[in-house]
Amino acid sequence: MVKRSRQQVRTITGIDVGSTAIRVAVGQYVVDRDDHSTLQIIGVVEVPSEGVQKGVVTSIEETVSSMSNALEQVERLTGMPVDHVWVGINGAHILAQESRGVVAIAKSDGEITDEDIERAVHAARTVAAPLNYDVLHVLPRDFSVDGQTGIKDPVGMTGIRLEVNTQMIYGLTTHVNNLTKAVYRSGVDVDDIVLSIVAAGEAVTTPRQRDIGVAVVNIGGSTTSILVYEGGDIVHTTVLPIGSAHVTNDLAIGLRTAIDTAEHVKIMHGRCITKGLKKRDLVTITDSHGEQYEFSQKYIAEIVQARMAEILEKVNDEFTKIQLQGLLPAGVIFTGGGAKINGLIDLAKETLGLPASIGYPIDVQGIQDHVGDLSFTTAVGLVVWGAHVEERKTYDKRFPLKGKRIAEQVQKIFRSLMP
Repeated sequence: MVKRSRQQVRTITGIDVGSTAIRVAVGQYVVDRDDHSTLQIIGVVEVPSEGVQKGVVTSIEETVSSMSNALEQVERLTGMPVDHVWVGINGAHILAQESRGVVAIAKSDGEITDEDIERAVHAARTVAAPLNYDVLHVLPRDFSVDGQTGIKDPVGMTGIRLEVNTQMIYGLTTHVNNLTKAVYRSGVDVDDIVLSIVAAGEAVTTPRQRDIGVAVVNIGGSTTSILVYEGGDIVHTTVLPIGSAHVTNDLAIGLRTAIDTAEHVKIMHGRCITKGLKKRDLVTITDSHGEQYEFSQKYIAEIVQARMAEILEKVNDEFTKIQLQGLLPAGVIFTGGGAKINGLIDLAKETLGLPASIGYPIDVQGIQDHVGDLSFTTAVGLVVWGAHVEERKTYDKRFPLKGKRIAEQVQKIFRSLMP
């Protein structure tokens, strides 16, 4: 008789609130008796986004309506209720600054413990935040013990003085609160608020890549997010106010056509490389009114290439700021809906002078084709993030968060107003 192993099944939900769409992913993190775990995505849903522009909530009511619609659909799809979610935050309002924390070792024998690290990180967090901004993440980069620098994990070492260099990530208070209110009014609780590109980066990179140096670029509709790892830690992150929607706008203007037709042209015929195309190569497009148009494939590619090259140049500027231009051995990993445009990898290799590839969630199983859809990388990444937190039963020391505290404060306010 075969003895079945007992399994623990937990449901994790991630919600990616984008400018063009709201995407929800639900996963189950299955851990058997031997501590072997498998993350499975059991449902994903995408609905048009209303009330969100450039990653920022501009209408609470419209955002709540879109979120509620998405959550209802995913509940019907999975047959399970959703009562708490991991929420991704994005937008050009995100700021990143360096900070340092210094503490004395607590134990009399000078041995460094986890508590000393937590106190050092807390000391770095106490630096005054920019006006009207809240701390989202405190990302420790390296430690120093009595002047010995470049230490990654000082636990167990002996010393008198412990220092930590961190990168602080801030979100504008009003935007964080508005996003949290919208989620709560959709009828679910917030597990935590996570910077979207950080969650996506955790899902599409390997520890080896993060150690030797890699960048993750998420090309969304209205924004492009950049995350750079080196030595296993995040060394830079930023959000650019430009995305694939700008390509659609350029096509609408250049082809003198409706925005919906331009979006169709981008998806079906957009290319980042003009090589091999001739002006006499034409494509026929039928718009929503049944009218047909003919466009030159080369002209379409020229429009797309110009805007995508601009985005890549801005990405390269960020690498230059941190003196890593052309110096990332693991290259650049592209994800997000904008990464679907044909020829992006070839253009990126040429523009950035680095290896380039498309990033899909690693070690994630799913029963739907959407799991491999680049548009869902952030939503799936939030599930991965939540699964890792659930697995450890505590926050990873690399990524202590404050978003949950903010979310709880907002929820208390709303509950106090309820009859």
